[in-house]
Amino acid sequence: MAYTVTPTPAGPIGSQYCVCKVELSVCGQNLLDRDVTSKSDPFCVLFMEVNGKWVELDRTETAVNNLNPAFAKKFIIDYHFEEVQKLKFALFDQDKSSMQLYEHDFLGEFSCTLGMIVSSKKITRSLLLGNGKPAGKGMITIAAQELSDNRVITLSMAGRKLDKKDLFGKSDPFLEFYKPSDDGKWMLVHRTEVIKYTLDPVWKPLTVPLVSLCDGDVEKLIKVVCYDYDSDGGHDFIGEFQTSVARMCEAQDALPISRDFSFLDYILGGCQLMFTVGIDFTASNGNPQDPSSLHYINPMGTNEYLSAIWAVGQIIQDYDSDKMFPALGFGAQLPPDWKVSHEFAINFNPTNPFCSGVEGIVQAYSACLPHIRFYGPTNFSPIVNHVARFAAQATQQEAASQYFILLIITDGVISDMDETRHAVVQASKLPMSIIIVGVGNADFAAMEFLDGDSRVLRSYTGEEAMRDIVQFVPFRDFRNAPKETLAKAVLAELPQQVVQYFKHQNLPPITSEPA
Repeated sequence: MAYTVTPTPAGPIGSQYCVCKVELSVCGQNLLDRDVTSKSDPFCVLFMEVNGKWVELDRTETAVNNLNPAFAKKFIIDYHFEEVQKLKFALFDQDKSSMQLYEHDFLGEFSCTLGMIVSSKKITRSLLLGNGKPAGKGMITIAAQELSDNRVITLSMAGRKLDKKDLFGKSDPFLEFYKPSDDGKWMLVHRTEVIKYTLDPVWKPLTVPLVSLCDGDVEKLIKVVCYDYDSDGGHDFIGEFQTSVARMCEAQDALPISRDFSFLDYILGGCQLMFTVGIDFTASNGNPQDPSSLHYINPMGTNEYLSAIWAVGQIIQDYDSDKMFPALGFGAQLPPDWKVSHEFAINFNPTNPFCSGVEGIVQAYSACLPHIRFYGPTNFSPIVNHVARFAAQATQQEAASQYFILLIITDGVISDMDETRHAVVQASKLPMSIIIVGVGNADFAAMEFLDGDSRVLRSYTGEEAMRDIVQFVPFRDFRNAPKETLAKAVLAELPQQVVQYFKHQNLPPITSEPA
């Protein structure tokens, strides 16, 4: 039996899960010296905000007599893209053996989100005291690394002159791959398809994660067994051999192991998520001065539009280094000539529609309300095409550097459905996803149609979307739920969409370690 190893994956392996583990490494620089006769003996404590309270997750070891510690103990955290995971790193000078933190001298702290760390891969920031003032010249450096083995191997297997096991024909061979389990028994990893009526089979190339095939250990033995298939389950043994990934690699000139990149690989590699907001200012929303209007800002300073902007924006803003976001409106008449526009900057600066952070979007939204007239119709395609133009420019990239996300918030039925369907189908070829949040109590059946979870979306020309890039949720389903649940619902599919696009285009992360 012969085998060859091919260098390129035959297809995606399994499903992408956004939940994974991240390892955080911490170093301190120029820490405060709290000891009289020697230097501080610092240790770092990691807290996570849970239900508004800081909960201790873990502590490092103590670095004795050291104002510039590099802690060997790593913090390991479950990473959830669709959640804001607030972290606090607090440094203390160990004075006693007590576990109570108030028994030790405080050296400073730094708070951020896990998203901020992974989007930068490494950050260095000043430490602050409890009063918000700098802790001397003290600094903290935090570096992130995904804890996963995403290497995959593609095997092309063939048999030559196998035993004839069938009385009135040849054999129907298939292969089974095994690895040793902890109890010393062989554990089945993969079974190939059956090739009928042949003694010289060539099986389809199979791509397997190294973790599945050999627990990531290229020296570990693998057993390959060949059987002749029988429909009654009594398969006849043809033969077997044992090998390892390392030995198979030696038999090949090409590099046999590649990486099955995850969402975090792309983010840690430097990919930026480019966020744009599109806001529906059509007349069906109601007069914003009227408390019944969907654009009415209540005494709490919010409405459903603002809630949706905050829910999505506060997570995505961590993944854009300059945090400058275009905010566009549609369906309104604009001063001074009161012409209807379906693609206008809500800060009224068409050459620079960018707002600084989510706060900037909120401010521009509130400021523009008194100066526009709500009108119609509800046309989505101009804003979809607007973002698609920028996403199309990004297709020139040779690595995964940019991915565009358009959040559209609307109160009702799309007027230009044919044009919107066509725009979405074209956008499905680009590094772009669309999130639609429906506010109010309208019939959102058309939005469900655009969200291709249950069927493939087609353009009016019959062209199919290359992939599902639309995620729709009605805000009313989340009115009485904690605000984080909306973000989880609208962002749940996004990591998979990002990975799906870059894999299809065969684009690696900007910086990635060799397999």
